[in-house]
Amino acid sequence: MAEVLIGLDIGGSKTHAVRFEDGMPAAEAVAASANVQNVSRAEAAAALREVFAAVGAGARAVVAGAGGVDTADDAGALVSLIAPLAPGARIHVVHDSRLILAAGGARSGIAVIVGTGTAAWGTDGAGREARAGGWGYLLGDEGSGYWLAREAVRHALRRRDQGLAPDALTRALLADCGLAEPAELIAAFHGGAGRAYWAQRARLVIEAAEHGGAAAALVDDAVRHLSGLVLQVARQIGSAGPVILGGGIGTNVPRIAEGIAAAVAGAGIRGVRQLDRAPAFGAAFLAGIEPPAAGSVR
Repeated sequence: MAEVLIGLDIGGSKTHAVRFEDGMPAAEAVAASANVQNVSRAEAAAALREVFAAVGAGARAVVAGAGGVDTADDAGALVSLIAPLAPGARIHVVHDSRLILAAGGARSGIAVIVGTGTAAWGTDGAGREARAGGWGYLLGDEGSGYWLAREAVRHALRRRDQGLAPDALTRALLADCGLAEPAELIAAFHGGAGRAYWAQRARLVIEAAEHGGAAAALVDDAVRHLSGLVLQVARQIGSAGPVILGGGIGTNVPRIAEGIAAAVAGAGIRGVRQLDRAPAFGAAFLAGIEPPAAGSVR
């Protein structure tokens, strides 16, 4: 009988599960977020049931990475949701930044999440660890997708208050949200749309940044914040890299990666690279299995 491991990457917008059999990926599934800091326990439980049903039963171990796992109580809350779905399995819960470093096949270095939220975590491989950010959108998450969209909304509203006509970034934002004028952004932002909705609007800022202007300034500001997280962690653990970027923005926006690389190079930090596989594949590495080559499951 195959040794079955389930890897879970539980982000602010989705839950990704990968089933490993004897160390090889055999199935995967995606559902809504199961992060209890973003959704109710009932919603989280439903998302977990969906992915476990899709990847199959029989797990001997589960490695789950989730945002907002800062205390033993945080980890315990997630374990209590997973345990009924994997009877008898060993369950190990970590902050999702650890999955990124592991998915990159690195035993030491710094992982940076740039997605709906942001966080950095690093280890020297000999016991020293440090983390920066990851406080959530109410306290921080500067440089995240949500932050970029919120700052774009603030930019549009400041222009309106100053009596200025909508610029290219404002027009793109209004069109994407189906709104006629900047003032409507206030109700839209405080209305029913959640963090994931606004985080998805970050793509408008990133696209507009290619043409300079306010959008480029926002992306540059995001790079400054993210580089600060890297430098803080690097100082604490004495790391010179590598730095592995994960999350929807971290893995898909070269401008962000290149900006961080340039900003931290002066501190002697090298090896900034974008993750080339889903973070859930890092579960196998954390379980003592070398990560497979990037690609789909068998």
